[in-house]
Amino acid sequence: MSFQAYIDNIKAKTGKTSDDFKKLAEKKGLLKPGVKAGEIVAWLKKDFDLGHGHAMAIYAIFKGAKQVNIDSN
Repeated sequence: MSFQAYIDNIKAKTGKTSDDFKKLAEKKGLLKPGVKAGEIVAWLKKDFDLGHGHAMAIYAIFKGAKQVNIDSN
């Protein structure tokens, strides 16, 4: 599955764009230095019912990734 497909699926499931998630994360203080990936991923899983791969795709965007190769195997 391509990175863009992950992002498209997330938007279809939650109605939120990556920018929406970034704004929400900023409000929660999750984009401050020292916040670990696991904390962000746990928030995305709990509050938005995302799977691990989808949560990691959002985390990758937070960290500035433009394109990530995600292998679903």
